[in-house]
Amino acid sequence: MATQVAAKTNLFKRKARSQRVLLDWGMTALTFISSLFAIFVLGLILYYVFINGIERFNWQSFTQLPPPPGDQVGGFGNAVLGTLIVVTIAISISFPIGLLAAIYLSEFGQNSSTASALRFIIKVLTGVPSIIAGVFAYGVLVLTTKTFSALSGGVALSVLTLPIIILSCEEALRLVPRDVRDAAYALGASRVQTVFRVILPAALPVILTGVTLAVSRAAGETAPLIFTALFSFLWPSGLLRPVASLAVLIYNFAIVPFENQQKIAWGGALALVILVLITTVTFRVLLSRREENISI
Repeated sequence: MATQVAAKTNLFKRKARSQRVLLDWGMTALTFISSLFAIFVLGLILYYVFINGIERFNWQSFTQLPPPPGDQVGGFGNAVLGTLIVVTIAISISFPIGLLAAIYLSEFGQNSSTASALRFIIKVLTGVPSIIAGVFAYGVLVLTTKTFSALSGGVALSVLTLPIIILSCEEALRLVPRDVRDAAYALGASRVQTVFRVILPAALPVILTGVTLAVSRAAGETAPLIFTALFSFLWPSGLLRPVASLAVLIYNFAIVPFENQQKIAWGGALALVILVLITTVTFRVLLSRREENISI
């Protein structure tokens, strides 16, 4: 009897082990296929943008203004410059605020009711449609100043990038081991000294990754800029004047019946992709050099 029970137990264990192995193989195959599909879709998009945009991706396009309808020349130089301006304004506003908010949530507020309420609001903000941020900036700034401007566009984009920076910075700070904090306190450092001299430098790589995501999000937004920065066929002449941007140029020129402007829209799309790529690579290079200096 005891032998039969042991045999049944072993049979049950073998079946359970086989099911776990099959489940492991199945999930591995599913995640691998999903990864390949995501890479294929991304590659297809980049290939399509490259094939259509490479014709107008030249020096002339970066140094000339958008053409009027029917003209066969022109470029998107002012849109590249305008995109850099509004994205710089947005990150200049959202990064210091987001970083300080993340420090409060991670190091000072932690599990308090105030911190929990802030996290809930921030997570809600991540799901707010971008056009809402544009309408908000339009009501607060455009109607007040009575003009569309690069500053209004930057503020609208900062509303969108702020929750990304807060959440990524908080996660980066939480990834720093507790032992690092305890070591700093053991050496006599105050909480402020520990945060700014120990934890922030250790979390910097992940923080900059979050900033890269925020830059990519800001550079690709269209709806908030239509309500705030509008568009201009001229070079940027001030922060309180309408300014062109690549996202709005692509939106405007892609739907017109003029072939030259459609080609410029594709060239602008390729320029936007490369701009985001350059930003990401630049941050990676800076981080790798910093890590090399630390290891030395």
